[in-house]
Amino acid sequence: MYSGGVSTAERLIESTRALLWERGYVGTSPKAILERAGAGQGSMYHHFKGKPDLALAAIRRTAEEMRATAEGVLGGPGTPYERIAAYLRRERDVLRGCPVGRLTMDPGVSASDELRAPVDETLDWLRGRIAGIVEEGQRQGEFAPGLDAAEVAAAVVATVQGGYVLARASGSPAAFDAGVRGLLALLAP
Repeated sequence: MYSGGVSTAERLIESTRALLWERGYVGTSPKAILERAGAGQGSMYHHFKGKPDLALAAIRRTAEEMRATAEGVLGGPGTPYERIAAYLRRERDVLRGCPVGRLTMDPGVSASDELRAPVDETLDWLRGRIAGIVEEGQRQGEFAPGLDAAEVAAAVVATVQGGYVLARASGSPAAFDAGVRGLLALLAP
């Protein structure tokens, strides 16, 4: 699975990221991490203090990746509405769910302030970034001045995260797509 040039610590982080997305924190055992990483039994404890420390590194990396992906779209070309629409319509593996959003429902993550922090920070950043775009659109006359930018941003994030849940429940991305179309219709200039 990994080439010889990838460090053991890197393999452990990437394996943990994948397992957290697939199984969550509670369902990810150190043994599964080591097997997926192709690492020896003492490797985790050589590079990390234990499963929580390794999970924190993996969650931080996933959160950073999500921010970079979102910023690539939200900071791209177009009007504020077009950038929000591009974010909502960007390519996603809808049936797998959001690797950050799914962690909010994991009891092992929600019970730990340290593990939950990068998740909260990322969702806060996303809401703030979208609110800034809405405010930009208000200044340009694209969005109604009476809109509450923070509430619109919360609705955008809720549409995406709720869309993942509805799509997974139905086994089809159609529910996600319907939520996106509905929100965009409400936001249309």
